[in-house]
Amino acid sequence: MKTKNNIKILSLLLATGIFITSCKKNEDKDNDTAVAGDHSLAESTFNDVNNIADEAASGSLSSYLTPNNSDEKAFFSACATITNDTTVTPKMLTIDFGATNCLCSDGRNRRGKINVAYNGQYRDSASTHTITFTNYFVNDNQILGTKSVTNNGHNSAGYLVYTIQVNGQIIKANGGGTITWTSARQRTWFAGESTPAWSDDSYYIAGTGNGTSAAGTFYTANIVQALRRDMSCRNIVAGQLAITPDGKATRYINFGTGTCDNDATVTINGNVYNITLP
Repeated sequence: MKTKNNIKILSLLLATGIFITSCKKNEDKDNDTAVAGDHSLAESTFNDVNNIADEAASGSLSSYLTPNNSDEKAFFSACATITNDTTVTPKMLTIDFGATNCLCSDGRNRRGKINVAYNGQYRDSASTHTITFTNYFVNDNQILGTKSVTNNGHNSAGYLVYTIQVNGQIIKANGGGTITWTSARQRTWFAGESTPAWSDDSYYIAGTGNGTSAAGTFYTANIVQALRRDMSCRNIVAGQLAITPDGKATRYINFGTGTCDNDATVTINGNVYNITLP
């Protein structure tokens, strides 16, 4: 009788042990894509700022017109105003989206100001642009910090190359926490320089960075395959980024092979997860 009871108890303990081990394995499985998502938001937001500033410098914001509005002057008066003060040193370009949200054609709401201090045109070698913000929000996320862009001239392949430094923050809407982001990047303008249109411009982006996710996790970010940004698309369309949060395995964000969409994948320890870009 005792033998039977002992066998039952042993069986129960073994079953419980297997269950506990199984639970621990599930708990230990690293499938957290939050850091990758926060980094993608920072990457997208500060690239977007650069694109708006570049386009506004020519006196146009055609890519950011409100839906069903083909009249740029009406857009400026109703939504965004560009002011270019060339009497100061450095010169100052201001893009003012107003005090209330403005829905732009890329589906994002914007309000506040982007300020660009510059000493030459975007295409001019050795020109510098320093971007700051005044109460600037995108989809109710507040954007803070500084972004500097330096034109290094043409490389041996004949493409303009820019050095870009970012020291920024994003205070997420609805108490979602604060993302910090610091990066040093090289941006190569490999298509569209010869035309006045912005929609055919394409860039390759390389470099490193680090930051803190909205949850407070520090991470490093290194581009392992050049990111491709086509101005005709709101998101990065190709390339791969390696993100390593403190105490966790490296995550690899793959942006695809050139299709314009908001889909990306995150690979962690060989497991692939789908994410939606902001």
